[in-house]
Amino acid sequence: MSTALRRGLFLVLLLIAWEAGFRIFDWGWKFPSVTQTFQAFYDGFVHGQLIEATYQSLKRLLLAFVVSILVGTVLGFLFARYRLIDDTIGFLVVALQTIPSIAWLPFAIIWFGMNDFSVIFITMLGATWTMAMASRTGIKNIPSIYIKAAQTMGTGDGMRMFYQIMVPAAFPHMITGVRVAWAFAWRALVAGELIAKGVGLGQLLQDGRNLADTALMLCIVIIIAVLGTVSDHFCFKRLEDKLLLRYGLISGKK
Repeated sequence: MSTALRRGLFLVLLLIAWEAGFRIFDWGWKFPSVTQTFQAFYDGFVHGQLIEATYQSLKRLLLAFVVSILVGTVLGFLFARYRLIDDTIGFLVVALQTIPSIAWLPFAIIWFGMNDFSVIFITMLGATWTMAMASRTGIKNIPSIYIKAAQTMGTGDGMRMFYQIMVPAAFPHMITGVRVAWAFAWRALVAGELIAKGVGLGQLLQDGRNLADTALMLCIVIIIAVLGTVSDHFCFKRLEDKLLLRYGLISGKK
């Protein structure tokens, strides 16, 4: 039995158990049934609220994510190459990584107001520190022979060394950082949208809570889970496989 078929069968059994649990245990409004959830999906897509909220959230998320990857990679390079920066700013980043990014939302609202920029700011924080530490670990673990060989061939110690040697060699660690940063960015985004104003999945989740519409709330949770799974499998996983194959870290034979 193929993996896709096993997963499809599991989902069917899960839906049957879900609907049976709703009817047997009489969950009422506290947790929706399968049919209620499908109806909420239908209404949300027909009226456009789910589509608009998903679009606005993805727009904020992608902008913050791209910035956090760029900033985090550069920070990781600096931490790995310069001991003074690693002992000072790097030490601070380790401390900042333990702070939930949502804790910075009150500051962001004071600094920028209750707008998109506040949400983007805390979403970026949610991913930047993770990416910085993953890049630092990856670059520190590069065999010194790679660096010496590149210097012998005239690469130097500047940007060419960074993007031609260090980034490819550190990629196995960096791609893990990218995948974890993507998950952290989603968490920060939804948490920020729950509080800040504006159209988005988090705000729609808050509206569902205010209306005690658990079907709508579950729809949003499912959308986030599906987007996260699809993006990881069809984007990050495939990118990882292609680059690992390109640099000879895995075999092309299956």
